[in-house]
Amino acid sequence: MSLYPLKFTPILKDKIWGGSKLKTVLNKDFSPLPNAGESWEISGVEGDISVVSNGFLAGNDLEELIEIYMGDLVGDKVYENFGIEFPLLIKFIDANDVLSIQVHPDDELSKERHNAYGKTEMWYVIEADKGSELIVGFNQDISKEEYLAKLEEGKLEDILNNAPVKEGSCFFIPAGRVHAIGKGILLAEIQQTSDVTYRMYDFNRTDDAGNPRELHTELAVDAIDYSYEKKYETTYETEINKASELVRCPYFTTNILEFDQPVEKDYLELDSFVIYMCLEGDLEITYGEDSLSVAKGESVLIPAIINNLTLTPKSKTKILEIYIK
Repeated sequence: MSLYPLKFTPILKDKIWGGSKLKTVLNKDFSPLPNAGESWEISGVEGDISVVSNGFLAGNDLEELIEIYMGDLVGDKVYENFGIEFPLLIKFIDANDVLSIQVHPDDELSKERHNAYGKTEMWYVIEADKGSELIVGFNQDISKEEYLAKLEEGKLEDILNNAPVKEGSCFFIPAGRVHAIGKGILLAEIQQTSDVTYRMYDFNRTDDAGNPRELHTELAVDAIDYSYEKKYETTYETEINKASELVRCPYFTTNILEFDQPVEKDYLELDSFVIYMCLEGDLEITYGEDSLSVAKGESVLIPAIINNLTLTPKSKTKILEIYIK
């Protein structure tokens, strides 16, 4: 039997800062977790590998499928570069409180220290409470020594860039850029397959036992990009019924598509899987003689071997389209 668009059972993560929007906005209402902070939609992270939930491959995990279908599933070049490890981690994140300030190492440092990939990522804001902000980068030129002095004084927040956000705000977070998700923000995150995170500062919060949460000060120092940029937010323009590029980098390309009529997709020249994350509305994916319904809050993996699709919205619909180019 041939490959088809794949849905996976979301892997939900209980977080001290999590809220209820994954359930109320993105329909993850099957969650038993009191504070569902993250929904890992498609994951190849060891110990958290996604399992198919639809069709004859239901119950098989993503690693098993890549082992069997290889380039037909992920694309020949992707398979050549990554083997059976799926190269992206696709998430929805609901922050009911501010997250710790973090940085991720790049590929070189991650390989050296953890035998892992680095973590370059991006955020697309689905919903944001009034006044919500992200922390992205520094607000001035800073040296390693000045950074450490501010950290020691408990004044790290003085040198961080606060970025007000609203629905549709988009940020690219290359490895090395300090960042944190603020309170009241629901977003989609696309990242390299890596779970290596250095916590720089956590607002003096404690865990359930009353202990300060672990910081990774020494590890973070050599991973941080201390450069300053005047503008961190990604600017883009959208056109109804046409995909618009948000981010293109060596690790992934992400487009946004808002549409209210059928859209034909031709991936013949693309040697990669494609992922759709449905942010608004719902749609029908038609491929050959078959079709699949996709609702708000669902994500779908389109195997690389499927070149032609029709996306038919049931109402005005918004999706993210993700692949490697």
